[in-house]
Amino acid sequence: MEDTLGALRSLMASYSPPLAALVVPSEDYHQSEYVSDRDKRREFVSGFTGSAGLALITMKEALLWTDGRYFLQATKELSDQWKLMRIGEDPAVDVWLADNLPKEAAIGVDPWCVSVDTAQRWERAFAKKQQKLVQTSKNLVDEVWKNQPPLEINPVNIHPLEFAGCSAIDKLNDLRENLIKQKARGMIITTLDEVAWLYNIRGSDVSYCPVVHAFAIVTSNSAFFYVDGRKVSSEVKSYMEENGIEVREYSAVSSDVALLASNQLNPSYTVKGTQAEVKSETKNNPIESDVMGNGTEGIEENSFDLIWIDPSSCCHALYSKLDADKVLLQPSPLALAKAIKNPVELEGLKKAHIRDGAAVVQYLAWLDIQMQEIYGASGYFLEGVRVNRKKHSETMRLTEVTASDKLEGFRASKEYFRGLSFPTISSVGPNAAIIHYAPRAETCAEFDPDRIYLFDSGAQYLDGTTDITRTVHFGKPSEHEKSCYTAVLKGHIALGNARFPNGTNGQALDILARVPLWKDGLDYRHGTGHGIGSYLNVHEGPHLISFRPQARNVPLQASMTVTDEPGYYEDGNFGIRLENVLIIKEADTKFNFGDKGYLSFEHITWAPYQRKLIDLSLLVPEEIDWLDSYHSKCRDILSPHLNESEKAWLKNATEPVGV
Repeated sequence: MEDTLGALRSLMASYSPPLAALVVPSEDYHQSEYVSDRDKRREFVSGFTGSAGLALITMKEALLWTDGRYFLQATKELSDQWKLMRIGEDPAVDVWLADNLPKEAAIGVDPWCVSVDTAQRWERAFAKKQQKLVQTSKNLVDEVWKNQPPLEINPVNIHPLEFAGCSAIDKLNDLRENLIKQKARGMIITTLDEVAWLYNIRGSDVSYCPVVHAFAIVTSNSAFFYVDGRKVSSEVKSYMEENGIEVREYSAVSSDVALLASNQLNPSYTVKGTQAEVKSETKNNPIESDVMGNGTEGIEENSFDLIWIDPSSCCHALYSKLDADKVLLQPSPLALAKAIKNPVELEGLKKAHIRDGAAVVQYLAWLDIQMQEIYGASGYFLEGVRVNRKKHSETMRLTEVTASDKLEGFRASKEYFRGLSFPTISSVGPNAAIIHYAPRAETCAEFDPDRIYLFDSGAQYLDGTTDITRTVHFGKPSEHEKSCYTAVLKGHIALGNARFPNGTNGQALDILARVPLWKDGLDYRHGTGHGIGSYLNVHEGPHLISFRPQARNVPLQASMTVTDEPGYYEDGNFGIRLENVLIIKEADTKFNFGDKGYLSFEHITWAPYQRKLIDLSLLVPEEIDWLDSYHSKCRDILSPHLNESEKAWLKNATEPVGV
């Protein structure tokens, strides 16, 4: 690590102009949350392995910013050369730089790895002391990373219509209508899951995310797909041509954006399959008809000037090639279109969650037997304390990793399984207090029947993406653990049962999950819910349920998916989280105040909550009724997918708690 920092500082000193600081973001060229091994530059320089964070290297200091999910993890992973900066508690990176670096200092960043929004915010902060943001011509980390993983060549796959539910041509037509409404002649699409969704393709370029490293440009008469040509089979090339999409090399996006800016980006062939649809929409509007052309030579380029980019996801490198006066800086319309699932996607998600729930129940039933046989634990159902505190089996041991591997095995046996949707969080006791804990075989903990076990996991299936968290105890939980678990469960139920008017955002609902914890002076440092993809990224915007300001940006809408995952964490002791995926649907209310229409949630995750961790005296009758009803559905929905012993286990786990 010391050699890495020294080598970087040497490059910074020799750069023209010399750099007083170098920013190393977590993101790749597409501002992705999860990145390929080759793009883990921040992890390489800092040693911090969390998915969110930013490293800053000056000539004398090295600092790492991350959020509340990772405070504990970063403390453990950072060497004493690094200082942890806690987002929300310490000054933001731009404020710190403006305050701590001298006037006119040059701050370097790879413009491909920073968004337009972020770069512009930094530039405003730096202007106070005439400091300047320098776009480096090369990524300096790549220059010193001797064993940087190679570029992987993974094939592009077509995502069949039976799972996508909407053709690429129809999605392109919808996008082109949006371009007209916003008076834009083209759009640059940089987010990997948006490119995958728009063109109905999937890949494996990023672990856990079925995406392809690619860019897209769409205009009213053309569509381009920028990807390493070695990933494109003749079948995929034909599919693209049939949908009016031209395949170009990944590296060509830079020069093509410059051509787009000067209105010289032309397709090699005419778009197929879109003329009739677009003309039928525009024939009664003389302005739009003129914009779209007369149709004699296919669709002509519209006469608008604006190029649309999403400033939160488009990298500064591409934005720099555009005329700033002719750029529409606005959230991508694809994010919302992708978030509002079509009926085929919703049905697929429901089916995927049933198979996934069966895998989780199989895992819990297996784990229950292992804990009793290896450790002499009282098990999932009983609260007795072990008489013999030595392991029953000296030859066998169960670790966080061997257990999570078994869970993956249960999932892998299910139809349409394509891998995990994120690294499984399998955490015993104190490790469960690390919100995004990632166990490693060589350092992970062994199971302990006297401690809580939390597992947060999910899978990618061709028909949907899953994400579930359950917290269990195989010994005798303390009264404190029970009351904390019950407070989390109460918040989980309260949010899942909410009814709210159209136009409500996720920040307005976040409090529902926290109130039962707040009553005891407890809380948690992460958001309460995120969208989830349809065989795409496990974290999907633009909506979320959170205390953070960005949760105000997009109202929740029918046919969106969102998680419901409150928690509570005691450093060095235990962690609790409960998570289900919900679908937002129209609510049937007695009245309809303001004629707004009301929404509610439908649970699609199926797995029991552990009765012995619940303090029933803290639940009100409505909560007990909900729990019994949910458990009854679990039993009915999952039993057909289980063998006889697993069915018996589930029947026991879902017995009514009401008297």
